[in-house]
Formats: sequence, C-alpha cells, structure tokens
Amino acid sequence: MKLLKNASVMTIAIMFFYSSISAQEVTTIGDVEMPAIESSDAFNKMRNKLGKWQGEMTQGLTGETFNVSYEWRITSGGNTITETIIEDGVEMLTTYNDDNGQLVVKHYCALGTEPVFMVTQSTDNVIAISFDESRSNLQSDQHDFVESMKWTTDSTNSNVMVFENVVIQNGERSNNRAVLRKL
Repeated sequence: MKLLKNASVMTIAIMFFYSSISAQEVTTIGDVEMPAIESSDAFNKMRNKLGKWQGEMTQGLTGETFNVSYEWRITSGGNTITETIIEDGVEMLTTYNDDNGQLVVKHYCALGTEPVFMVTQSTDNVIAISFDESRSNLQSDQHDFVESMKWTTDSTNSNVMVFENVVIQNGERSNNRAVLRKL
C-alpha cells in the first residue's frame, strides 16, 4: 500500500512538471518556432515587477518631491523587459535582458547618457544593480549618469516597493528614493 501511495505521489509530480513545461508559451514568427529561452534568476525576479507602478520620488540634491510612474513589459518573445519611466513628466527607458546567463540592464537617461549595469544583489525581496565599467566608457568626473538602482519589495505586500537610485551629476552623487504602488 505504501509503495502504491508513493508511486501515486510520484506520478502526480511528474504530470505537474510536464504540464508546466507544455503550458509555457512557444513563440513563433510566421511558421518558425523561436528557440526556448532560459532566463537568469535575476531576470525572472524582474518579471515580478511587470505592470504599472506609481508613487512619489524624493530627489536627494534638492529635497523636492515629484510624481513618478514606471511600467515594466515583457517583449521580444520573452527575451527582454522594457521599463518606461516617467519622472516629473520626463520619459526615459530601461531594458533588461540576459547575456550569457547574466542580467544586463541598460538605461536611456534624460541626462543624455546610457549607463549599463550588472546585478550586485538578487534576493526574494531585493534586486540591486550597479554601473558596469567594463561595458561603458562613462567616467564619474566627466559624465552625468545613474550609478546604481535598487528595488526593495515590501515583504508583507508585493504590490509595494521602494526604488532607490544614485545619480552622478556634475561630479556630485545624489541619492533618490521613491515609494511605489502597483496599479
């Protein structure tokens, strides 16, 4: 009887595994099936942010508070996440995709620069990225750019998160912070 019970549990587990594989969307363009995508852990955690978020940001340099909104969408057959950012009415874009199993983030900034980031922390509630000097020629004493970003999801409410970034402008660092709610 115990053997039969264990076999039943194993059968259910196998059926669940195969049904979850077959439930994954297959991307086709015309009649051509795109290859399966294996995403990094950090990319998969960024997927948790998909949707629209709004809040207020406090700017470190001035102390001014203004409205912000962020919208994360999946695109390119599941290969890329785009984030449309509107801070105080100014729109920007950030892309998230994997390169050799590592999440690479590129921010198209209102400062006129395009810093590239690498993941420095990835946990259940926190994703942090920092400027990747090996992928960009930006210099803090010569250029204005975002140096780091961090998202901390509320452990009791996944529809609330804190977004922090550090911006270098005129050689000075500014720590900015926004509390965001998912719409």
